[in-house]
Amino acid sequence: MKILAFSDLHRDVKTAGKIVAASADADVLVGAGDFATRGHGAAEIIQILRTANTPTVLVSGNHDNSNELRELCSDWSQGYLLNAQPVTFANITFFGLGGEIPQRNDAEWNEALSEEEASKALAYCPKNAILITHMPPFGHADLQRDGTHDGSKSIAAAIADKQPLLHFCGHIHSAWGMSGKIGRTSIHNLGPTINRFEL
Repeated sequence: MKILAFSDLHRDVKTAGKIVAASADADVLVGAGDFATRGHGAAEIIQILRTANTPTVLVSGNHDNSNELRELCSDWSQGYLLNAQPVTFANITFFGLGGEIPQRNDAEWNEALSEEEASKALAYCPKNAILITHMPPFGHADLQRDGTHDGSKSIAAAIADKQPLLHFCGHIHSAWGMSGKIGRTSIHNLGPTINRFEL
């Protein structure tokens, strides 16, 4: 399976177009959240992503309005917005969970889960799936500019327990392009770039 994955477009329609063009030879396109900025602009990005002739798996980011995203994806036959649920292609299961975990930004537009809420949701992730979250796991691909780790402990624990085939995330801009490993699971903080993986 060939996967093209990205995160954090933040209303960048030019990059969205490049990603769709690059997805022509991919089996699955993955977007790890933040299509909008501060709750606005997701529609124009989703409209572009819908032109991909590739099954597309998304999770919402903390900048996204998850209700709006759900509506935008509701009639998209090849689009799958995951919120603590799986979807399977060619015997490989993808499981997704969006939002900031835990909440660190108290802005009205910010969408977040507590570590406890995330832990309960991640318990439904099958073993050997591909895990997609907006937030990185604590201690891996989660470095802020000041060098501190700012990821989610519940995501790190779920990866250690479930050992996904791959883990895709985003959110922390200074960590875009970083990777890490928990057990046999490789972790990738994607950013708004073309990232290719093959299983």
